[in-house]
Amino acid sequence: MVAVKTRAFTILSEFEHAQTELIGKCVALSDGKAGTVEQVHLDELHGLRITITGHDGRWPVSTIKFAQR
Repeated sequence: MVAVKTRAFTILSEFEHAQTELIGKCVALSDGKAGTVEQVHLDELHGLRITITGHDGRWPVSTIKFAQR
């Protein structure tokens, strides 16, 4: 049971780290949508997904590109 708890803690810790890195960042999706990351979601089937201000829906993290400065 200790191994399961350790794995769960690691997943939650990485999720929190991803939220810290992504929320508030300007991104562009591979389909041309762009905006600021509003929320990060953990999806059982697809992994991390994001919501972007001004656009309805959730997109996989793999479809984003960070805006160049």
